[in-house]
Amino acid sequence: MKPAGPVIGVLALQGDVPEHLRALEDAGARPAPVRRPEELDRVDGLVIPGGESTTLWRLSVAFDVLDLLRKLIGEGLPAFGSCAGMIMLADRLADGVAGQLTYGGIDMTVRRNAFGRQVDSFERDIMLAGGVAEDPFRAVFIRAPWVEQTGPGVSILGTEQGTGRIVAVRQGQLLATAFHPELTQDRRIHQLFVDIVKDNT
Repeated sequence: MKPAGPVIGVLALQGDVPEHLRALEDAGARPAPVRRPEELDRVDGLVIPGGESTTLWRLSVAFDVLDLLRKLIGEGLPAFGSCAGMIMLADRLADGVAGQLTYGGIDMTVRRNAFGRQVDSFERDIMLAGGVAEDPFRAVFIRAPWVEQTGPGVSILGTEQGTGRIVAVRQGQLLATAFHPELTQDRRIHQLFVDIVKDNT
């Protein structure tokens, strides 16, 4: 019998929640949708799915989890954000709406919708650094952000070849991608996050 994997929550306020749940299970975790403060106390790590960052911010306030998530992430809760989730893990936004707040945690500046609108969605092979993957990762970009600036503690894991822009980063137990790995059958990024969570527990 395989040992039980870590409990990893998927923030179920918006976005590709079922896809992340499946990917995490495939990667050996015990996934669980979470949206309320008491549910966050039961997880070893958290995935923040794509969606729309301003909506995520407002729903986080409505469900009373914004301040709690900022506190938990600041105290070391492992978190992985894809697309809008990357925006929510950024310490700084280049073009946030008035008053927009994030959970923060990664010393980076992110620009929302930097790759264009929904009609500008595309796929691209990305080479991932840091021992994440030997072969290219087929990345799906949908209204994707990019990282404009990183602090000294941030590792750049991937760039989009056409623009040279940063699209995957890691800082300690925090991981973020501008693309949607949950929309492919390639589980290497989810496996990396599961391993990060295991190392943190």
